[in-house]
Amino acid sequence: MSGAADTTKPQGMGGFEETLKDFWVSRPRRPLSGRKVAGVAAGIGNRYGIDPVLVRVAFVAATVFGGVGLSVYLLCWLFFARVDDEVSPVEALFGRGRSSMPKAGTIIGLIALFPLSGWVFGNGWFDGGAIIGLALLVTAIYLLHRSRGHENRPIATTPAATTFAMAAPAAQTDDPLGAAPLAWDLPDPEPVVSAPPPVRPPRAPRRKSKIGIAVFGIALLVAGTGFALGTTGETWFSAQHIIGLVLGVLGIGMVAGAFAGGGRGLIWLAVPLSVAGVALTTVPVESYAGGFGDINATPATVAEVQPVYAHTAGDIHLDLTRLPADAVVGTRIHSGAGTTTVMVPSNADVTYTCHVRAGNVDCFGQATDGLRRPAVSGTDNGTDGPGGPRIQLDIEQGAGTVEVHRG
Repeated sequence: MSGAADTTKPQGMGGFEETLKDFWVSRPRRPLSGRKVAGVAAGIGNRYGIDPVLVRVAFVAATVFGGVGLSVYLLCWLFFARVDDEVSPVEALFGRGRSSMPKAGTIIGLIALFPLSGWVFGNGWFDGGAIIGLALLVTAIYLLHRSRGHENRPIATTPAATTFAMAAPAAQTDDPLGAAPLAWDLPDPEPVVSAPPPVRPPRAPRRKSKIGIAVFGIALLVAGTGFALGTTGETWFSAQHIIGLVLGVLGIGMVAGAFAGGGRGLIWLAVPLSVAGVALTTVPVESYAGGFGDINATPATVAEVQPVYAHTAGDIHLDLTRLPADAVVGTRIHSGAGTTTVMVPSNADVTYTCHVRAGNVDCFGQATDGLRRPAVSGTDNGTDGPGGPRIQLDIEQGAGTVEVHRG
């Protein structure tokens, strides 16, 4: 049975292999209460006596910085039985017991693991971060089981016993005791007393803690100090670094709160800050000046083509199809975020470089997508071969979509 363990047997941890075997037979069960999604974090927290918020922070951090947290969470969902199930969803798929998850859902989850893992490990998502995150998660679970695996061992859910109705014996015409059945003096049957199921002692009520308020105040102080220093000219105190300092304070506070009680609400501040920090690190907005809004330009002469089209965020639409046939021109597009579209004449000879830090590129059929992908560059002379306007394009964008095609 999934998660079954002999609670009367002393649980001594042996070597690495024995620890893994013991973890498998006594792995956490997903509870019905206290869950946010599937109960994986709550199950791990209940199993090893730690605050589930700390487990959720670990999953979120592993997802943001490396992407592996989502894959590990899905694996735990499929291999951890729910507290009222006999076996895990994967074991139920092979007929080893009952699980509340439909088999179709289990199959969909297993299929989703393949593209999800391929995206995490094969798409350049924070180079090496997925492997590091996976190693840290596995090491944390291993050390937790080594130190606390003998506590809170789950109780297996046994299948309901099947009873069969016994046929009543045929009535006898002869009385072997020589007396009417109502006159028999037989001892009363002893009642069958079944052993009550083991009951876990109720958890002590969570003490109110001021850790959350104190940590939130310190985080505000750190953010305000960093912002003040940044306005005085200290270049190190950029938005990314200030967010990193605040996340450090919140992380220390959540770890302290997991052991002392309190600080659970800090996660709702840490998650959006983590996403903002990753976005600012991936797309350094301060490198893209020029303001906000859309740029639409259709130059008809070489003199009307600007050497640089730049802005912080918005769409850029540059139509070069009206340039004269003998035009020789070059321009640079520098955008922080948005959609950039460039149209060139059908007979133009174009030398181009297109790069997006986070997003999609499609330049004359050469395409990339994702984070930190290499630039797309080359020369395209069109279907008529060399001849016609000569155009040089250099496009650099932080996030969004870049398209270059012929009009």
